[in-house]
Amino acid sequence: MPVSTPKRPRIAVLADSDTRWKWGALTADRIAPGPSMETAPREGAQVRPLLDGFLLRGRATPTPRQLEEVGVRADSLREVTAVEFLRVMAEESYDLLVLSLVGGGVQAMLHGLKHVWQDRTERPVVVTGYVGVVYEKLADGLLLRHGADLVLANSRQDADRFRAVYEGVGADASAVTEVALPFLGGAPYEGEHDPCTVVFAAQPSVPDSRKDRTYLLNRLVQHARRHPEREVLLKLRSKPGEHTTHIEELPYQKLVQRLDPPANFRLVYGNMGEVLDRTDLLVTVSSTAALESLHRRIPTVVLTDLGIRESLGNHHFVGSGCLASWDQLDAGHRPVPDEEWVSRQGVAADGSYASAFDAARERITKLLDRPGGLPALAPYYTPVTAPGYLPGILARHHLGPDGAPLPGAPAADKDPGPVRQIVRRAARGAYRHGVQRVAPVIRRMGEL
Repeated sequence: MPVSTPKRPRIAVLADSDTRWKWGALTADRIAPGPSMETAPREGAQVRPLLDGFLLRGRATPTPRQLEEVGVRADSLREVTAVEFLRVMAEESYDLLVLSLVGGGVQAMLHGLKHVWQDRTERPVVVTGYVGVVYEKLADGLLLRHGADLVLANSRQDADRFRAVYEGVGADASAVTEVALPFLGGAPYEGEHDPCTVVFAAQPSVPDSRKDRTYLLNRLVQHARRHPEREVLLKLRSKPGEHTTHIEELPYQKLVQRLDPPANFRLVYGNMGEVLDRTDLLVTVSSTAALESLHRRIPTVVLTDLGIRESLGNHHFVGSGCLASWDQLDAGHRPVPDEEWVSRQGVAADGSYASAFDAARERITKLLDRPGGLPALAPYYTPVTAPGYLPGILARHHLGPDGAPLPGAPAADKDPGPVRQIVRRAARGAYRHGVQRVAPVIRRMGEL
């Protein structure tokens, strides 16, 4: 008898930025039922998930360059509005749907999906979560994600916090599932390179003031001058005019134009994992890159120069053993991470990363095999529990209180024509110009 061919799991990922696309697509692969794309043998390629990517149209929709840098491939990838995406979900059949969006976007999709699936006996397992460290708006973000079948927590600490929030408001906490960040990996650090390479992982919105960003840039350049034998890299997330998950009003590329950095100082782009391959010291304010670096056991520093503050996100690293200042680094200090803290953050530097997604995968498989299909989605926020909050969230995505599209909601049956594409690019460019050029000027005028 011929060997039966396993069915390819069909997965959809909806993302609203380059970083969330990376998280969503990699997460989908790691939690897909059956062999993952990393472990499936070449001759068993037919069991690899079939991945359809959808990019939610908005201010942070990734550019082709950003998508190329992320390096995650999909079988199909297209830009959609919320209503267009819901139409696809009503017509197509998927095993798994990953909502990799900001909290309000997740909530809108949950209500929209509940509406379009109301007459279906079967639907995909719906998964959501966070791209990285959760250091602000914990209750708000979590309750906006409530209603998905799985709410992924990137660490044991986050899983405990998530359950406490849900249980504290009387919401079902069973969806919380502990995993790890899906983009950890790479070769473990084996010692200093030649030349020794120091990398500062910049963030689009942390810190957000010109004074603080200029200070950090000056200290990085000063470090390069003090150590001409080292290569000092400023790792940037995006080029001017591009947006990521967060708005960047003051790109470091523009600030560095006023300086005269030494020859051993460079700006770099590209995949963070490839940059870490040659890193001997990773420095940041609070970037998730610190967790990637710790996973590889690369010497890692979270800066205290601007204080340890919730607004900076570096308060999340209290207890990590990684907090230090530029003065300490210039003097030769190298922090030693606290192993217990590292373990609680899902970094899994001890080798347990390979099994970090097993529980989620097993749970999804059980849900897909559930007799009679899955129950209707049941978000915590409803017109009854949040009548003054939920309608506004849904309306931003052209949905009514019941999750149905509002009259006049944009929903194209075909790809946009040339004129519509030009208008859309112009509108997005105008928005970015306003954020990066006009808004800072207005802010400075207000400070006079």
